[in-house]
Amino acid sequence: MPLGRTIGATTVIALEDGVGPFFRPRHEAFPRVTADLWRRADRLDPEARSETGEWLLRFRCFAIRSGRQVTLVDTGIGPDGAPASSWAPTPGHLPAELDAAGLDVDDITMVVITHLHTDHVGWAVVGEPYFHNATYVLQRTEHAAVDELNPALRQSLIEPLEAAQQLRLIDGDTALNTATRIVATPGHTPGHQSVLVNDGDTTIAITGDLLVHAAQLVEPELEYLYETDPEQARESRVRLLDGLSGRGVLATSHLGAPFGYASSR
Repeated sequence: MPLGRTIGATTVIALEDGVGPFFRPRHEAFPRVTADLWRRADRLDPEARSETGEWLLRFRCFAIRSGRQVTLVDTGIGPDGAPASSWAPTPGHLPAELDAAGLDVDDITMVVITHLHTDHVGWAVVGEPYFHNATYVLQRTEHAAVDELNPALRQSLIEPLEAAQQLRLIDGDTALNTATRIVATPGHTPGHQSVLVNDGDTTIAITGDLLVHAAQLVEPELEYLYETDPEQARESRVRLLDGLSGRGVLATSHLGAPFGYASSR
C-alpha cells in the first residue's frame, strides 16, 4: 500500500514508479562533495546507497487527494519504450501503484508536470494522453524550452496534449485550490515548478528535482551536474527550504523515503 500523509482535508500519496541505480556514479554527479559530506548524507538517507556503493534512485509521483479532486504530480518513468527507457533502470509500474492506492486513471483531474525530464513525464502520454480526464499543467517557460531540454518531447508529449486541448500553461506561482499551490522553482530546468500543500502550520512540499540527493539537504548550495542553471537552482532550493524552516515536510522524487525530510535550515 503506498504511503500517504494527511494534513487537514488533503492527503498526499507517494507512488513509486520504479527503483534502481543511476547511470552515473554519484561522485561524478556531485563532484564537489567531500567524504565527510557523503557520510552525513548517507546517515540522513541510507536507502539511497546500495551495498556496492551505487546511487539508488526512487522514481516517484505524488497524488494529492482533496475531496473529489485528485491531482497527480509528475508521471514517472513510463512503460517500456517510453522516452526514459534509454537510461532508466526499469520500466515503470505507476498504474499498479494507482490501483494499490485505490485510484483509477479516470480519477485524475489534473497532472502537474514539474519539469520536462523524461523520468517525470513517462506516463503523461502513451500514444495519447494517458490521463484523459486531466488538465496537464506546465510552466510556460518550460514549454518554451522543450527543444533545449529534449526536442523529441515536442512530438511525443507536447503536441498530443495540445491536440487534445489538455495542456494548460501557467506563469509563475499559481493557486490550484485553497490548500494547494504551484510555486516556480527554476534552475534545474528553466521552468521547473514545485507544489505546496498547506493546512494551518504544516506544509508538504512536493519538490520534483529541486533536490535529488540528501547531500543537497546537508548542503543546499551544492551544485548538481544536470542543472540547466546551477546558480538559479541553488537560489530556488535555498529559498524553498528557508521558507519551510521548522514547519515543512519534503515529498521528494528520488530520495530513499518519500516523506520525512523536514527542513531544518
